[in-house]
Amino acid sequence: MLDVGTDAPEFSLPDQRGETVSLDDFDGEYVVVYFYPRADTPGCTTEACSFRDNWDAFADAGVSVVGISDDPVDDLDAFAAEYDLPFPLLSDEEGEVAAAYDSYGEKNMFGNTFDGVFRNTYVVGPDGDVVLAYEGVDPEEHAEEILSDVREL
Repeated sequence: MLDVGTDAPEFSLPDQRGETVSLDDFDGEYVVVYFYPRADTPGCTTEACSFRDNWDAFADAGVSVVGISDDPVDDLDAFAAEYDLPFPLLSDEEGEVAAAYDSYGEKNMFGNTFDGVFRNTYVVGPDGDVVLAYEGVDPEEHAEEILSDVREL
């Protein structure tokens, strides 16, 4: 995990519509950068829908949200449309941005070893520093946890 106070690594990635989204787009504001393993799987859907269901509270707190996975743009588009997700989902197919955020590496599942995205989240502050970091989060409670923590900043 990146340490709180670290400069957040820059990124520019395509979103679910194929439009480029960069960390610079959020200069001067708080942004949740959450990493998730795979679109349209149970845990990732729960997490994304929790951010959706709390969207107004994030907006009221002045906090933007972006999700990043190694899914291709077409998969992200279908996922966002199916669950009416109001925030950008970014495609990091090579895992380079996730790796820069210490959120990509070797995983083991069902006896198979492969490289993939870890379920980690960072809140980047208005100056581009990591202000909050969460490792191996609970998809159900995570959005509310972030909202509570951001309100204390």
